[in-house]
Amino acid sequence: MSPIQNKTFETLKWIALIVIPALATFVGLIGKAINWQYTDIAVIIITGLSTFLGTVLGVSNRTYKKFSTDSQED
Repeated sequence: MSPIQNKTFETLKWIALIVIPALATFVGLIGKAINWQYTDIAVIIITGLSTFLGTVLGVSNRTYKKFSTDSQED
């Protein structure tokens, strides 16, 4: 399996670290303002998604760097 392109990784990282947390904040504020009964659940789900993606991308990046460093030493 080939590694993802750097641009793809950077885009996914931007989404996970900037877009999704901003979306959670937006949904939380608007949801409370209009008394949407599912606000808390929606924010929890969005925040969970952000945490999941951030963790997966972080582990993937760390693993990639470790293996690319190891292969350069050979």
